[in-house]
Amino acid sequence: MTRPTAISACVICFQEADRIADCLRSLAFCDEIVVVDSGSTDGTREIAAALGARVVTNVPFPGHREQKQIAVDLATHDWVLCLDADERVTPELRARIEHLREAGLTGGGYEMPRRNHYLGRIVKAGLFWPDRKLRLFDRRVGHWGGTNPHDKVILDRGQRFVRLEDPIEHLSYRDFDHQLRTIDSFSRISAESLHAQGRRGRMIDLMVRPPAVFVKSLLLKRGFLDGWRGVLIATMAFYYDWLKYARLRRLSRASPTRYAQS
Repeated sequence: MTRPTAISACVICFQEADRIADCLRSLAFCDEIVVVDSGSTDGTREIAAALGARVVTNVPFPGHREQKQIAVDLATHDWVLCLDADERVTPELRARIEHLREAGLTGGGYEMPRRNHYLGRIVKAGLFWPDRKLRLFDRRVGHWGGTNPHDKVILDRGQRFVRLEDPIEHLSYRDFDHQLRTIDSFSRISAESLHAQGRRGRMIDLMVRPPAVFVKSLLLKRGFLDGWRGVLIATMAFYYDWLKYARLRRLSRASPTRYAQS
């Protein structure tokens, strides 16, 4: 008989005392929970430890993908289920994973949609749905990559993943001010990451990319079905892209010799 696949849950966090407990409780079916904290001072680490997680502090924060890979590397088991502190495994997803692990997890990994909450309501269209993420994977054939802060799991060439329909619950932003702070932080990190890769900030990016993401969110992905929330999501996507490329343009203009030599 096939033995059930052991799973390590991996979570990174910082100042998440109000949300970490629900996240970890949703992962209680896993064989272990590894939490890598970036130096929280609000009790996040203590809450996680009290719930049975193995808590490791890693400072200074090296970046989202790097911190998530550290959590994966610290895991005891090769199959890992990765969540952010504002995410939860839904009961239906838990049932699906438990059923799959009984037969033995196969392939490179499993992808699932995220059920995004936005300003008091679950949104069902636009950029926030289906918002699929590969979060359950075999670390022997996969790793965290992407460009910070937009990390993603990358599987080795030839490895395949299975698409599940059972969702992760994502609480998104605490409020609108939290979204604005996140946009400010993420656009800065993203611009710096692109700059480090040698990307230049061009005027064409400012003129084309923000309107394009607005149209994609509101019309092509039918964000208008979510009413004013859909319009606001599209507007904030426009603002994020504009801010990211404006900052990249400033970085490019501040170091012109770098691009002249490349």
